[in-house]
Amino acid sequence: MPVTWCGRWAKVRFRGLRVAGDRLRRDWRPVLETTLAATVAWLLATRLVGHPQPFFAPAAALIVLGQARGQRIRRAVEVVLGVAAGVLVADLVVQALGTGSTWTVFTVILLTVLLSAAFGATGVTLVQAAVSALYLVVVAPPDGSLVPFRFVDALIGGAVALAVSLLVDARHPLAPLVAEVRRTFDELAGLLGGIADALDRRDEPGAVAALTRARGMDARVDGLRDGVLAAGEALRLNVRRRRHIGRLRSVDESIRQIDYAVRNVRVLARAGVTLSRLQSPAPPELGAALRALAEAVREAGAALAADLDGQDEAADRHADRANEAALAAVHTAGQLFGPTQTLPLAMIIGQVRATAIDLLRGVNPDDDVAVLTRVDDALGLPPL
Repeated sequence: MPVTWCGRWAKVRFRGLRVAGDRLRRDWRPVLETTLAATVAWLLATRLVGHPQPFFAPAAALIVLGQARGQRIRRAVEVVLGVAAGVLVADLVVQALGTGSTWTVFTVILLTVLLSAAFGATGVTLVQAAVSALYLVVVAPPDGSLVPFRFVDALIGGAVALAVSLLVDARHPLAPLVAEVRRTFDELAGLLGGIADALDRRDEPGAVAALTRARGMDARVDGLRDGVLAAGEALRLNVRRRRHIGRLRSVDESIRQIDYAVRNVRVLARAGVTLSRLQSPAPPELGAALRALAEAVREAGAALAADLDGQDEAADRHADRANEAALAAVHTAGQLFGPTQTLPLAMIIGQVRATAIDLLRGVNPDDDVAVLTRVDDALGLPPL
């Protein structure tokens, strides 16, 4: 018994170490980026400004780099100004009222929050400004000089953080977004393949697992939106690459349609669970339609990724393949439509059509009417 318990404990510990190792392999760049930024901020404040204890320089760098990519410019301005305002207010109030009194603490907090609110600061900035001011009052009061060393320290830290962000993204500012696009579309395609497999085998647990995966796809869409914000920020910081912002805008418009497609697949997965519970098996053509739709998803993702990379010819080729696969999926699913089909099957056919429309609109946002015409023609519906 003790041996069994020790073995289980060892497995748990090993699994925990493996997860920790995976996290470090994934996040070592942000860790290094943050460490270097804080250290450089400390050195600049020490050597350039001559402040003997520049606490707020590395602190401001850490605060700014702690923000999500895509929000760093705006948040950097807010946080740095908030921290700097809190530091400056504390310096002035302590010089006027002295340290260690309740009245000083009250005045510093009140003035700091009022000043931050007046400039439209967010909750994070309000907290950082107040904490910065309190640090000076309670922990490290000013030494009698009105020279705002700490104010300058905070500005140095914020500037260093933005500079480090720029250097990290300078060579390939769109690379993280391209990787996120590929992951999102590959996962959506895999989800459709999983639904097809579950229906072919009448595998209710497999269909339920696919529905669970479908419900988690919203996080992927959010990741795409965050990736667009981060890429836009990197391009704005990089003057030489601002010409790519137009390409980024087209992808931003496409994400809205991809969000609709993800919702359609979630409804499709829910109908798939119901269909897997019926006595009659799903027609094999349905699995073929879903796999064709999965191929369309992969090609659409490849088209968007190639567009972001500036590979226009490759993007066009993948877009054409996405169109062919999506129309094939709609045509195959449409052949199953008739007066004898079950309600879950009819729902899946409808969602195959809706997903194909949103997918192709995402690849070519300016082609709405043409996409609808092609899809309905493949389905066998009369023209508009």
